[in-house]
Amino acid sequence: MSTRILMFIGFTMFFWACKPKYDNQIIKKIFFETKTIYGSEVLLRDQLFKLKNKKVAVVCNLASWVNDSINLVDALLKNKIQITKIFAPEHGFRKVLEAGKYFQDTIDSVTGIPIVSLYGKKMKPTPESLIEVDIVLFDIQDVGCRFYTYLTTLVQVMEACAENGKTLMVLDRPNPNGFYVAGPVLEPGFESFQGLHPIPIVHGMTFAEYARMVNQEGWLKNGIKCNLEIVKCENYVHEMRWRDTQRKWFPPSPNLRTPEAAEWYPILCWYEGTNVSVGRGTETPFQLVGFPYHRALQKIIIQDSLEGTQSNIQILGHSFQVKKFTPQADPIRALNPLYKNQTCYGLFLNQIPENTDTLFLIGLELLQNFYNEYKEYQKFYPNVKNPFFKDYFYELVGNKTLRTQIENKVPTQEILASWQKSLNNFKNLRKKYLLYK
Repeated sequence: MSTRILMFIGFTMFFWACKPKYDNQIIKKIFFETKTIYGSEVLLRDQLFKLKNKKVAVVCNLASWVNDSINLVDALLKNKIQITKIFAPEHGFRKVLEAGKYFQDTIDSVTGIPIVSLYGKKMKPTPESLIEVDIVLFDIQDVGCRFYTYLTTLVQVMEACAENGKTLMVLDRPNPNGFYVAGPVLEPGFESFQGLHPIPIVHGMTFAEYARMVNQEGWLKNGIKCNLEIVKCENYVHEMRWRDTQRKWFPPSPNLRTPEAAEWYPILCWYEGTNVSVGRGTETPFQLVGFPYHRALQKIIIQDSLEGTQSNIQILGHSFQVKKFTPQADPIRALNPLYKNQTCYGLFLNQIPENTDTLFLIGLELLQNFYNEYKEYQKFYPNVKNPFFKDYFYELVGNKTLRTQIENKVPTQEILASWQKSLNNFKNLRKKYLLYK
């Protein structure tokens, strides 16, 4: 073989060996070193002509900021756009409202525009509320979990627009949990406001992508279709975590105060269907998990106080700080938190694992541990009679299987494996609707 051919083969092998790294460097420079631009900001910059001479309704909340400095409603008014309605989901528009607190229609004190509640007697825009509307803008920061209620609000607004001949424009935003897909897929018969469709707990889609899926899969009532327009984000790919967007975090709900809490949310929210606290009524909700009945952690905390030490617990190679905490009433974030004024023993969850399978395994390990500790506690204190699981647990996880698996002490790896077939089916469906790399 000639020297020239050997050189050519060597160069070719070197080129292909380097090419993925080169591509990744380009991608990292373009996306990870550049601030993500929200769909609302693209609209204000380039597409306001679409709203000229239109009567506009806006679905937004107190996290619907543009340029990290102004609410979308105020920015549109500043640009002479006619807004006739504000539709407010759970937690309200300007005023912070506690999770699960219903509220009524009102008038925005700043602009005088009617605010229509989508979290009260009605969860969906009525035909009357859409009479003086040509186009509806949807600009909500999501967390990327099936049981986060803004996802259902999106579907309800799509349905109302389809039924009343209105255009819906989704102004897309990054998904802080958009970098993976995980958790059990919702099974038939478990539909609720916490989950309408057969998707996993972590769906890995933005609102615009999910709206496309709902529309094209015929998931709206009677298979109707919404006249859907989308304004994409710029400088965003699914591989990003929130820190990569270089954007300020505005809490989309009162108890998700940090991006870290949003990343722990997928495996902590299901505890709201148990008698375990997730730290509501503390300074770090959805980064704390515990209850008064964990005798093993209580012993560690007592020993630490005697020795002046701070213990950590290892779970699947990750270290978590043993912590005691006492939930307190908060008129805005937690009016009556679980175990109010009671000392709880638990763990503080700080840095999220890079491996997302590990994240859900940690969630399952913790769930199994707290269930076992509670049953042991009841042996010594039989007067503690509340069941560990509440019926709400079924709505959150979307099946009855997980509770049975935990009660029967099925190994967590087996539980994770039991989700894989339906997860793979969803991932194949999801591919058709992705808008970002």
